Amino acid sequence: MRRPVALVADGGLVDEVLHAAAVAGCELERVVDVTALRGRWHSASAVLLDEGAVLACEAAGFPRRPGVHVVGAGPPGAEVWRRALALGAEQVLELPADHDRLRAVLADAAEGVPEGAGKVLAVLGARGGAGASVLAVAVGQAVLAAGGHGLLVDCDPLGGGLDLTLGAERQEGLRWPTLRLTGGRVPASALRSALPGRSGRRGALTVLSCGRTGPGPEPEAVVAVVEAGRRAGDTVVCDVPRQLTAAGCAALDRSDLAVLVVPADVKACMAAKPLVERTAERGVRLKAVVRGPAPGGLTTAQVVEAIGVPLLTTMRPEPRLARALDNGRFPRATRGPLAKAAREVLAALHAH
Repeated sequence: MRRPVALVADGGLVDEVLHAAAVAGCELERVVDVTALRGRWHSASAVLLDEGAVLACEAAGFPRRPGVHVVGAGPPGAEVWRRALALGAEQVLELPADHDRLRAVLADAAEGVPEGAGKVLAVLGARGGAGASVLAVAVGQAVLAAGGHGLLVDCDPLGGGLDLTLGAERQEGLRWPTLRLTGGRVPASALRSALPGRSGRRGALTVLSCGRTGPGPEPEAVVAVVEAGRRAGDTVVCDVPRQLTAAGCAALDRSDLAVLVVPADVKACMAAKPLVERTAERGVRLKAVVRGPAPGGLTTAQVVEAIGVPLLTTMRPEPRLARALDNGRFPRATRGPLAKAAREVLAALHAH
């Protein structure tokens, strides 16, 4: 893994840089002179230089590169800044005032550059028991089966815990009540190491669940987690409560695609209509996943017309699903109605 590198001589600045790296969960390499830096100049994910290092690198003829940041106790002089620009410097970080900005730089460097920006999916249910949480977990399973990295984000504190749906309720790791995250920036790598989940041959599925007791997430914390997953290139799947809490809206507003799971019955259709209107007011356009069976004989076309939402896919009943969930075993099969619907939702998300 490419690491950021620092050529900083001042003891006070060194302490600030090392503290920011520790908070960001970043493995920072320090070098003592331009000779040691030369071999790492092109390969480092980011470069931190103090004023003396800027002058030494420019005098040594270092070429311009992206990701150079100047650290100091105050603003550099005009000549130092001119030479820093010649090296490709992006900003000056005055420490300790710019500690948070430095931490963000190092967090990005620690995560590396993903192959592509991550996608965010919001899943809602038209009524209680619609199956939104089950579909959210199934989409996460589809990501894992495809060798990708997924992040399940539980935004429903009254839903019993998304880890319970996944079958990970006995795994060690943090949940929302113990995460103590209020906002700001968090590295995806820190989330992956702190949260329960599942791993596959190539990918991993992480879940940040609400607890059976304790408070749910704050909106700022949801934003921090969702954006951490997006920056890392993860597929972020948010289980959003139909009550549209502030935390749920934070996830919904940042989604690339939002799907509404609608059972094929009249009560679900009536319950869906105000939810569709409220999401439309936020500028979010839903796609429908119509779930059978239809006890009264409603057709998919009738459901879609009643709720006024375009159809994404339909989903037949999953055999033995209820028993599997009651026994703490979420189905891992790649065949069946649930897995098929999850793959179709995932494909729509990536095509969006």
